[in-house]
Amino acid sequence: MRSLLFLIVLVLSACAHQPAKDDSLYRDLGEQAGITRIVEGMLLNIAGDTRIVRHFENIDIVRLRDKLVEQICVEAGGPCIYTGDSMEDSHKGQNLTPSDFNALVENLQAAMSRQGVAMPAQNRLLARLAPMRAQVIDR
Repeated sequence: MRSLLFLIVLVLSACAHQPAKDDSLYRDLGEQAGITRIVEGMLLNIAGDTRIVRHFENIDIVRLRDKLVEQICVEAGGPCIYTGDSMEDSHKGQNLTPSDFNALVENLQAAMSRQGVAMPAQNRLLARLAPMRAQVIDR
């Protein structure tokens, strides 16, 4: 009995030291449904963006949508699991420029604004996505 009590205390104390997962950004983005609308809006924006639309030709747009939803959900602290390729692998050979990346970000921001996402939440998401820039430029 004493061993069981010790084990319970040990497990509970270990859990107490784990940081709670902050899902506030996930909630601010509208959870799964909101993130899906944002991604779909971004992809529609890109479809009309002559600066970067060529990079999205001949790809499975439904798969891309699904992987982007997963990725943003994870980055926002949501309950999703990203099952796509690494950023390096998925952008290999595309020779993307900083201008291409910036255009995509502009399309994402426009989609978030259209969905009524507050600017602080938009900035929090962009800050979490920013490290990926180096993983996609000139790959």
